[in-house]
Amino acid sequence: MNASIESYNDTQTAADKEICDLLARTIDGELTEAGCKIWHAHPVWFLDGNPIVGYSKQKKGIRFMFWSGADFDEENLSIRGDKFKDASVYYHSVDQVQTTDLIRWLRKSREIQWDYKNLVKRKGQLEKLT
Repeated sequence: MNASIESYNDTQTAADKEICDLLARTIDGELTEAGCKIWHAHPVWFLDGNPIVGYSKQKKGIRFMFWSGADFDEENLSIRGDKFKDASVYYHSVDQVQTTDLIRWLRKSREIQWDYKNLVKRKGQLEKLT
C-alpha cells in the first residue's frame, strides 16, 4: 500500500480504518497499473493521470467514489449530480463491503472513463474516453 494512503487510513477510527484498508488493498489488487496519491486530502487512484476511484471520510460514512461511475449501470452506486459522472456508495462497517461488487466496479472503471484530467482545459466540459 502507498505510504501516504496508509498514513491517511491510520488516522481513521478503528472501524473506518478497517474499511479503508480493505478498499485500498482491493483497488491496488485490481488496478495494478494505476498510480495513487492523496489528492484534495483523500486517497485517489489514477489511470494515465485521470482520476478513477477514491474514498473519503464523510458524515454519512466512508464514501467510495468512482469519477465515471454514473455510466456503470450499477444499482448499488448512487449518482450525485447531472454535470459530472460520479457515483458512490457509503460504508459504515467492513461487513457492508462486498468485494465481488468492488472488483466488478473497478473493472468497469478501467473500461468506462470520462476525461476529468482535461476538465479545466475544456472549460468544464466532459468528454468520454472509453
